[in-house]
Amino acid sequence: MGRWKSFTKKVRLIPVPPKEPKRLRVAAYCCVSTRSKEQKASLFRQMWAYMNQILNYPYWEFAGIFYDFGKSGLRKKGRTGLEKMLKQAEAGEVDYILTKSVSRVSRDTLEILNIVRYLKERGISMYFENEKLDSMNPETEAYITLAGAVAQEESRNMSENMQWAVTRNFEQGIFTNYKAFMGYRCVNGELEIVPEQAEVVKHIFDLYLAGNTFSQIKVELEKQKIKTATGKEIWDVTTIQKMLKNEKYKGDALLQKTFTEDYLHGIRKKNTGQRAKYYVKGSHPAIISPEIFDKVQEEMFRRARLIVDENGEQVNSGNRYSSKYLISNLLVCGNCGTGFRRRTERGKIVWRCGTRMEKGKKACRHSPTLQDEQIKKILADVLCDGIYDENIVKEKVKRIDVYEGQIIICLVEEDEYKICRLC
Repeated sequence: MGRWKSFTKKVRLIPVPPKEPKRLRVAAYCCVSTRSKEQKASLFRQMWAYMNQILNYPYWEFAGIFYDFGKSGLRKKGRTGLEKMLKQAEAGEVDYILTKSVSRVSRDTLEILNIVRYLKERGISMYFENEKLDSMNPETEAYITLAGAVAQEESRNMSENMQWAVTRNFEQGIFTNYKAFMGYRCVNGELEIVPEQAEVVKHIFDLYLAGNTFSQIKVELEKQKIKTATGKEIWDVTTIQKMLKNEKYKGDALLQKTFTEDYLHGIRKKNTGQRAKYYVKGSHPAIISPEIFDKVQEEMFRRARLIVDENGEQVNSGNRYSSKYLISNLLVCGNCGTGFRRRTERGKIVWRCGTRMEKGKKACRHSPTLQDEQIKKILADVLCDGIYDENIVKEKVKRIDVYEGQIIICLVEEDEYKICRLC
């Protein structure tokens, strides 16, 4: 038998070639809660520090500094800097994000988790400096959840404390969060009369008591080149309507008309009995006397009770409804103040201004013709969950003011309006 020849194995190591570190496009997000001088200075320092850090770090490319100020950090909505950064991340222009802490991004636990997961799905990591957390680490999410929950609880406590303080002020008739509006300006939390604007307010009240409709008052103000409180030349009929119902013009204030139901989302709702209201008499200087103001409210109530009789004349029904057609007693022409009449054209029911039907289009030029199906569909969508119910409309609607291009549904509930565009 042959013999195996002995030999020595030679093994040569082939090392893994060194990889050049991947260049990362790095951005930073900064946020402060108020617009105070100190907070703005803090924001500037954060932005400057991050920019230097990114530019001086090897293999990092500057992808931008995104910021928001004057925001609580409680919700993403309204924070344009954060939203812009996330859009840039979605476009694949960011690989890594630096930020100070979890609470700077959001104090809503669910929202911060959604943001982190949104970025992680795109291979983007966010680093929180204070917590020393990198969102790409598999164990990080639990820590982020805990930090977010702590921040959310702090926000809830702050919100409750602020609400408690506001309520105590309301009980004492103290309210310092006035906003300027026609006739007034706010100085150090107090309302002061603006004389030239006060004359406009008086003029509007006088025009209404002289028999003018909201639409006619609008035309008269524009004809006289009187500008709105914000300097616009075109007036909105709803603005005029709300001015005539605003108790502040007689020197009183109804407090807590609206409230924030959910501190997390910050959505304000009309107070329809969920919270107490506080009526303060003599809270500030009056422009309109109580007597004039009350006369206007009585006139509004009187006009709401007008209906159109068989002869097309406006009469007081004694209640809001006649026995035949509900809609005929709700539709009021915003241009001339006359009720709408029902008629059939080509087999379809339509509604037209009584003045226009009696005296022709020139007598009420801007009054539209409404299809019966059209107005019922609007009422169904706005008030009846999509299915027209005459009983619901009768219960909820006081009057429907009809204008060219839109209708204003005036509800029985005080100061409540629904504005709907006409196609």
